[in-house]
Amino acid sequence: MKNFYGSIVFSVVSLILAGLLGYSQGGVSVAMQLVFLACVLGVMETSLSLDNAVVNASILKDMDPVWQRRFLTWGIIIAVFGMRIIFPILIVSISAMVTPWEATRIAIMDHARYEAIVTSAHIGISGFGGAFLMLVGLNFFFDDDREHHWLGFIERPLAALSKIPFAAYIVTALLIGGLSFLLQGEEQKTFLIAGLSGVATFWAVQAFGDWIGGEKDATGTVVRTGAGAFIYLEFLDASFSFDGVIGAFAITNDIILIALGLGIGAMFVRSMTIALVRGGHLAEFRFLEAGAFYAIIALATIMLLSIELHIPEAVTGLIGAIIIGVSLWVSIEHKKRFPEEYAEDGDAQAILPTGEVITHQHTRPVAEDVRKD
Repeated sequence: MKNFYGSIVFSVVSLILAGLLGYSQGGVSVAMQLVFLACVLGVMETSLSLDNAVVNASILKDMDPVWQRRFLTWGIIIAVFGMRIIFPILIVSISAMVTPWEATRIAIMDHARYEAIVTSAHIGISGFGGAFLMLVGLNFFFDDDREHHWLGFIERPLAALSKIPFAAYIVTALLIGGLSFLLQGEEQKTFLIAGLSGVATFWAVQAFGDWIGGEKDATGTVVRTGAGAFIYLEFLDASFSFDGVIGAFAITNDIILIALGLGIGAMFVRSMTIALVRGGHLAEFRFLEAGAFYAIIALATIMLLSIELHIPEAVTGLIGAIIIGVSLWVSIEHKKRFPEEYAEDGDAQAILPTGEVITHQHTRPVAEDVRKD
């Protein structure tokens, strides 16, 4: 519980500020309304980012303590102020071709125009964020060194694709190209450029992480422990933030209220990340990581399809929460039924959501960490 004290304090302060904002706009009734909306935004952001917390923890557990602290301090500043305030203002500045100062004025004084400009950039944001997150998910499953599989009939064929050079990049680029035919004219061009930029950015972040250094685990996979992992996590956080920022406009177009509400969610995601790292729960919940990456692929797919289909944010968050919830339940049941596997290496057995048990014989060393190259 102590891992959540900071988030609780931040939430209380944010709700007080939301109340003061509402009171200045229209008295007690408006204050109560804005406090409620801030709570809704916080819950929405938390539900959308459950998978983010698990993935962050899987990377943080291998990082140097110094860089762990930097991510959990500097990172939260970037997440709350950078992605929830500065990023939308930059979108307005670029889309409306105005200075950042004018974009800030629009965001604070002209809420309707601010909402219209940001939402008009939806196709580009969805293309970039969807492509980046798709590569995050595929790189986890396109890994022949993974020891434990949750849904082996899906994951083993995907792991075999790792033998094809740049398989994840090829699949994502083909997906972007195929979906672009749903659009026409400038929208098609925008989606293609944004999607391929997401692919290129993921490659650049990975390459930078490899260049800046890391350590190799038992499988030969490069485990980033410092600045490379920090930068990767920040880009990952940014990609997760896209859908929350856009989805927030279904609730309010007040940039300050959006920052306060989404900031609450971002803080609780950090707290969940800390709890997972310090508690060592990732090793205890064997299939939780796989569930998180399935949720990431689901989120990436929804973001990419949103260029043509409107999918409510509640549905997006619910899908991710259900996937992670099922993987958590399966992990708990697995540990209850096969406790000896957690005491020492042995035959890995998987429990499907149906309850069916599948046993696999393994000869390679256990690789519990997530492949990040």
